Order: sequence, then C-alpha cells, then structure tokens
Amino acid sequence: MLSRVAERLYWSARYLERAENIARLVSVYDDLLYDLPRDIAVSWYNLVEINSGVELYNQRYKVRDEHNVLKFMLADDTNPSSLLSSVKMVRENIRTTRDVVPGEMWELINELDLYARQNIKQGINRSVRHAYLNTIIEGCQKIIGLLTGTMDRHAGWHFIMMGRFLERADMNTRILDAANFQMQHSQEEESVKLGQVVWSKVLKSQSAYLSFRRTMRCSINGASVVTFMLTDPCFPRSQRYCLEQVKAAAATLPRFGIIAANVDKLLQITNGVEHSTDLNEKFSDYLNEVQLGMITLHHQITENWFHFQQGDAA
Repeated sequence: MLSRVAERLYWSARYLERAENIARLVSVYDDLLYDLPRDIAVSWYNLVEINSGVELYNQRYKVRDEHNVLKFMLADDTNPSSLLSSVKMVRENIRTTRDVVPGEMWELINELDLYARQNIKQGINRSVRHAYLNTIIEGCQKIIGLLTGTMDRHAGWHFIMMGRFLERADMNTRILDAANFQMQHSQEEESVKLGQVVWSKVLKSQSAYLSFRRTMRCSINGASVVTFMLTDPCFPRSQRYCLEQVKAAAATLPRFGIIAANVDKLLQITNGVEHSTDLNEKFSDYLNEVQLGMITLHHQITENWFHFQQGDAA
C-alpha cells in the first residue's frame, strides 16, 4: 500500500471518530446544563477548553456564550476540529482512496456531509439540536458499520483502526479532564449535587452507563467512573481497550516494534484511582501526561509509515 494512501485512511478514521465525538460531547453537555440545579453555573466555554481551541476561539469571538461556542464547535470552517471541518476532511480523504474502501462508503460520507452542512443551523439552535446531533452520530456509526462488515482486513483496515482508536482514546482523556476540572472548581457545598450529575453524564457521553452498572456494580462516583473509563479491558471506549486496539492493528504491519513499545508505556501508566479525593490537580497532570504520550505516539506512527518517498509502500 502506498504510504500516502495509508495516511489518508488513517486520517479519515480520526476525523470520522472526531465528528462523532464532537456530536456526543455537545449532546451530553446540553443535557448536563438542563439537569444541573439552577444555582450551579457551568459555562459552554468548557467545550472549547476540552478541545484545546482556546487560542483560535479567542481570535474569532469576543463573547463566550452558547451560540458562539456551538458555532465554533459545530460550524466554524476555520476550526479544524469543528464538526463540519471533520466531516469535510473525511470526505476529502476518502475521495482520493475510493479504490481501497467499499464503494458504498463514498455514498454514505456524501450523505453525511450533505446533511451536516444543510442542517447545521439545527445543531446551533436549541429546539432541534438533539435530533440533529443524533443523526450525525448515527451517520458516523453507519459508516463504521459498513467498514466492519465489508472491508478486507488488509493494511488499509489496520490504519483505519489505529486512527479510530487513537482519536477515541484522546477524547476520553479530555472528557475525564473536563469533569475533573469542573469538580475541582466547584464550591464545597455544590460538589455532592454536581458530582452525581457530572459523572453520570461522563458515562452517557461514551454510551457507557449500562456497561458501567453491569461491570462495577456500585454507585456512580468520580473514582469508580474514572477507573472504569481508564482501565476496563472489555468496554470499547475505555482507555485500555483503545490502546490495545492500536497495538493490535500496528502488530499486523511492518516495523511495528517502536509503536508497540510506546503503546506498552502508555498501558503501564493506565491505572484507576482508589478514592474520589485522588481526583485533584495531580490527576489533571497525569491526564496531560497521557495526552502528550498519545501525541508522541501519533508522531511515531507518522514517521514510521507515512513519511516515505513518493511511491514507497507502507
């Protein structure tokens, strides 16, 4: 497989996962603000911080209100991580690699791109936001379902899996970090009420609520949710599961040793917490360390397989 084709497949998977994650995050955040007691204030601007878009947002917008944040997160074409930008990049990457993916994928991504752009105002306006975001999530899942059911398990599939699960692992740490930050900066008298809502929403943002209940068999609290989302070996959105999938995909490709070694380093530091009191500034530093490790892993994947002379095989 040509290295440029491998890179486009890798990035198409990352952008597809990113689009779904943004839709999930906005949808659950919308629910969170409705469920919180009125005396507890949570800003929409937290979504910008979760996605490391502070500098770009502040260049574009003066007011940190719901409308501007959602426009930035969903529709802003100057934001490379916005929903519309992500869907557009999936389409562009698949457009140039159509001969190595199922033919129906081109049709599905065109349908998703068309729907996302034509109905973007529904995502920004509050009244029909939930329906719009659900349709986006279902569109992303339909594409992944098509690939899972019909794509050959050749090198292209494994690059898609690496991109998909690395992006998912990255968003997982960002969501946990945002919840931890919110809890740290809440008033002591608010923490009990806030914690019950925030940690349940963390689970729902990852469709993990029922799996958590079946696996952990305990009440929802910060320590148990964090431990589940970081260490569960079976849930497909946990940190450990995602990293194991990246490693398994890499192992099918040539020169995978350095990638496997660095995934192992991340797995070694993937641990839960014993008590909710451990969710503090030190835990935020730990999540930041994990995020930096995944950025390094991405660069190593790029150097290992994509930075070849034109015509070389991945």
